[in-house]
Amino acid sequence: MDSKREAFTACQQDEGARLDSFLSAALEGVTRSMAQQLIAAGNVLLNGAPAPKSARLHAGDEVACVLPPPRETTVLPQDIPLQIVYEDADLLVVNKPKGMVVHPAPGNYENTLVNALLFHCRNSLSGVGGELRPGIVHRIDKDTSGLLVVAKNDAAHQGLAAQLAVHSMTRVYQAVVYGRLRQDEGVIDAPIGRSSKDRKKMAVTEKNSKRAVTAYRVLGRYRGFTHIELKLQTGRTHQIRVHMASIGHPVAGDPVYGPKTVIDELGGQCLHAGVLGFRHPRTKAYLEFTAPLPEYFTKFLHKLQREESV
Repeated sequence: MDSKREAFTACQQDEGARLDSFLSAALEGVTRSMAQQLIAAGNVLLNGAPAPKSARLHAGDEVACVLPPPRETTVLPQDIPLQIVYEDADLLVVNKPKGMVVHPAPGNYENTLVNALLFHCRNSLSGVGGELRPGIVHRIDKDTSGLLVVAKNDAAHQGLAAQLAVHSMTRVYQAVVYGRLRQDEGVIDAPIGRSSKDRKKMAVTEKNSKRAVTAYRVLGRYRGFTHIELKLQTGRTHQIRVHMASIGHPVAGDPVYGPKTVIDELGGQCLHAGVLGFRHPRTKAYLEFTAPLPEYFTKFLHKLQREESV
């Protein structure tokens, strides 16, 4: 797996921050000690030149970092039950439960979807994703439930990844969001990039961003909430959560992009990847799968329906 290059521009909020602290906040899954190791190895440039870990940043500084390919890890198979919706020699479609992390990250190598897949598939997973993400073509957040396609070989992985790249996969979600949406349907076309205020979050921004498009339609309105269906036309990190928050209707239960007072009963955002469609990388036949709303979602809807009828 090749090295990965990341580049960031320091903003006003980063003024005076140490280089190692800035990097650990900007890079997902990278601790401060790991950032210091990258700097010491010469993998980080500040305005085109090496700099010490204690270098203080100024607004407008350019930070470039080369992330080496992941080293072989001891990610072990675990006999964790999987809800498999479809499986053949090339791929499988899994209905991921809420609360399960998709792939291991530094310091967390157990109880992930990858651990379960390694047990279920034995040695039959693509290697394109590297040691930490074998077979993983795309991901959904830990507290988002729903459908994922997993590649069993490199050819299938490349074929599926190509469809993701041109946004030809069908990916439809359901969510409950705060507030009552006035329009019955709409399209949010707003670029998403790393937040300048909090490097661990994404945001609608013109700076260092990529185009992101989400279409939505209302399925039901309740007291203080709206049940909606969303169709991804692109696939950016936290896209639905960021887009809905940007128009004043964050996903219910979202601890990151929602209100400070979180709906504890949901255990995270009320968001479900319910429909997944793609062309089979070998046969070219179009396949589409549906996962019903999970219990946490339907219980919350029933509660809203009861409150609306009072």
